[in-house]
Amino acid sequence: MRVTQNIQKIISKLAEGTTFKYEQLEVEPQEFVAAAKAIERLIAKGLIKRVSTGVFYKPRKTVFGELKPNEDELLKPYLFEKGKRVAYITGTTLYNRLGLTTQIPKTIKIACRNKRITVSRGNLKATPVKSYVDVMDNNFYLLELLDALKDFKQIPDLDKSSAIKILSKRLKDLNPTETRLIIKCSLAYPPRVRGFLGALLENIITLSDLTVLKKSLNPLSKYEYGFEKTQLPTTENWNIK
Repeated sequence: MRVTQNIQKIISKLAEGTTFKYEQLEVEPQEFVAAAKAIERLIAKGLIKRVSTGVFYKPRKTVFGELKPNEDELLKPYLFEKGKRVAYITGTTLYNRLGLTTQIPKTIKIACRNKRITVSRGNLKATPVKSYVDVMDNNFYLLELLDALKDFKQIPDLDKSSAIKILSKRLKDLNPTETRLIIKCSLAYPPRVRGFLGALLENIITLSDLTVLKKSLNPLSKYEYGFEKTQLPTTENWNIK
């Protein structure tokens, strides 16, 4: 009974439309069987709903009936473990959110370093990709920008001039600590990404701060992006065409 009461108490404090997993219910290993039975009873009463195995949500009730959580909330349990971020959404879904494309894909891509995350729940589908570095709360939004540089040529309906302005604005808004971190993370990415990042950052920070990026590139290599000089004048300094 104590397990059931604790679970009900925790769930009662959750906002409607919130998703959750067992780990958020503070269940001890020896209490798992009792917790599973308590969860099934709450589902039977309609107080919570199951998203997938081990993932649940508290329905949002309106005058029009019950509403399911939005897409971001449904994906949230897959992006975090024990309250810490381990994955992030990438691909066309991300590039649409950044304003780089108007297209919305049917399947979402989830990047994670140490495991493959797959989601198939009704119309919600996600496939895994491997992130280049460990994903954390303080770097996932930087990895999003690096992914956009990596996939720049493959982003559908991309307007290069507008995209450069959008990405430059994002980079300019970073504080010095974040800028140093994105440079550090970029060292795990392909050379063309480091070159592109350097070309964008050259307009924002001093060249001396870009030394580590410059040294990481082969001076004889060329990186084909198809830019016009007016779109990004610094490309020649980074072997980008």
